[in-house]
Amino acid sequence: MKKITYIIAGLFLVMGSAKVSAQMEMTKQDCTIEYNLYKGDVQGKNFAEAKKRLDNLMSNCPTLSVNIYKLGADIAENMIETGDKAGGIALFNKVYEQRVEKFPKGLGKVYSDWYSFLNEHGSSDSEIFHLLEKGYEADPSGMSAKNIYKYFDVTLEKNKNSNPQLVLDTYDNINDALETKSGVYQQRLSSLLAKEEAGATLGKRDAKSKRIAEGTLTNIGIISGGLDQKIDAFLSCDRLIPLYRRDFEANKSNAQWLKRSVSKMYHKECTSDPLYEELAEAYANAERTSSSLLFYAGILEKRGKTAEAQKMVLEATDLETDPTKKSKLLLQLAQDLSKKGQRSEARKRANEALQYNSSNGRAYLLIASMYASSANSCGTNEFQKRMVYVAALNKARRAASVDPSISSIAQKYINSYSSNIPTKQMGFAEGIKAGDSFRIGCWIGETVTVQLN
Repeated sequence: MKKITYIIAGLFLVMGSAKVSAQMEMTKQDCTIEYNLYKGDVQGKNFAEAKKRLDNLMSNCPTLSVNIYKLGADIAENMIETGDKAGGIALFNKVYEQRVEKFPKGLGKVYSDWYSFLNEHGSSDSEIFHLLEKGYEADPSGMSAKNIYKYFDVTLEKNKNSNPQLVLDTYDNINDALETKSGVYQQRLSSLLAKEEAGATLGKRDAKSKRIAEGTLTNIGIISGGLDQKIDAFLSCDRLIPLYRRDFEANKSNAQWLKRSVSKMYHKECTSDPLYEELAEAYANAERTSSSLLFYAGILEKRGKTAEAQKMVLEATDLETDPTKKSKLLLQLAQDLSKKGQRSEARKRANEALQYNSSNGRAYLLIASMYASSANSCGTNEFQKRMVYVAALNKARRAASVDPSISSIAQKYINSYSSNIPTKQMGFAEGIKAGDSFRIGCWIGETVTVQLN
């Protein structure tokens, strides 16, 4: 009898071990079935069962799909909503820790979302600020606008007096990441807009891609504008020049440092200081790129070496092959020409910039501003002068439509120009009505459709 009992017990033990072994060695098909049931439980708000399946998937199928972890966040949120705050936070941390390990992509956004969840549910900055630091290190362009502001605010306040270079580096790193991301989405949006303008109707996939591109560019514009406001007072010539003078000798061959320093002094109009020329020349010697050559060409022209400067400008534009960067380079050249009063040549360069990136809204805004500033010299009467604002308005509207990242800036131009177009009374006096064609003279030489207030 005992022998039979031992045999039966042994069978149960073997069966139990086999069952555990099967659970531990789920096949791809088993994992897929479990995952689909898991998704159904979450979508059906059967969170108790979903939690069991989540534990199983994280243990036995951890690399099947990143959606395991995305849906796990919903389960954690439900636990908090139903009263188990500690359990929900613990689960969220567990899910995100494993997500980072198994799917280490898009970590700027992942760490940003992780911080947002814990911050929303009462965690203090001293406990979770490290998540923003990790998000910044991984990819600042993936962080939410609110969180990138938070990170930069803390960095600015903590280091503005003791380590201003760190503040500048942080600002530059964020902007470089945003610029790269913006370039990708600008090119994507350009191709989709070109399809629409050719008369094609976008399919569902392209329409979705367009919405994502527009939303992403809008968000980038919000972040960039906000950061510029925060750092504007910090970036004064009085602060930059002593800082760059102090660190110049140690960075004479550091191309990245030189590029950022020259760019800052250029955009903050600190170019009259001798240091600017030294930095530009050192940058051109350290790295022969389209950017360094263009800055140095400006120095050569200032020294009266016009022919040499023009040759260098051509070399700079030829050297750049990336269409988004080339568009930006040509726009910078156009801006320089505009400042010198060479509006016709500036417009030519701005239009060349648009050939390489038709979503470069700032090129349209430059043309718009040059048109508007020419209003008083491009007509013999009030009506003709005000029609120049119609041309400017068209360019500003175009900027807003092709480049959501500058929509708020473009809207200011639009509001200004809209208030200056001719009135119906002016049109009546000239025998012209809305919808008629009108040729604008002087250097603009453009035919527009009459708009009246």
